[in-house]
Amino acid sequence: MSDHRAAARHHTLRTGIVAFDNGTGSTISVPCTIRDVSASGARLQLNSSAWVPEQFAVIFGSGLRKDCRLAWRRERLIGGAFADGYASAEEQAAMMTADEQSRHRLGIGARVKAARESRGYTETQLAERIGVTSGFVAQAEQGEADIPLYQLMHIADLLMVGLDGLVAGPVPEDVDAA
Repeated sequence: MSDHRAAARHHTLRTGIVAFDNGTGSTISVPCTIRDVSASGARLQLNSSAWVPEQFAVIFGSGLRKDCRLAWRRERLIGGAFADGYASAEEQAAMMTADEQSRHRLGIGARVKAARESRGYTETQLAERIGVTSGFVAQAEQGEADIPLYQLMHIADLLMVGLDGLVAGPVPEDVDAA
């Protein structure tokens, strides 16, 4: 649960729907405001005081449907952890605007740079070890390029940091990537 709560959230304030089986085979659909999302879940504000079970689905405006399990509840505000773990890049694109995606890339880049520097690697050394150009590493660290998951996994192993920390950990203070 702590992995889901620690994930970097991206504020959205979009409408969506929480859908669940009411136990009799009927589906209940409750309008909600999707307050923020991360790769691991969403924080939702229900537009009514409807009870929500432990298992439900969030339907985004784009039509994307993500099965969730209830992570926490505070009155009409609930946290949903994605049942299948992390959202894919395509799913995240459907959940976040281009600006939100840009801030997310910048955060990942800043965390990669901080981890690289703390281990004493230069951009060139990291690039050689993961099989890319130093220009790509520079662009990725500045949030100008997406780092594929397989390369993030390699970077995490090489720099001896957790993948979760690179993707959703705290952003270094000198970076504006809320």
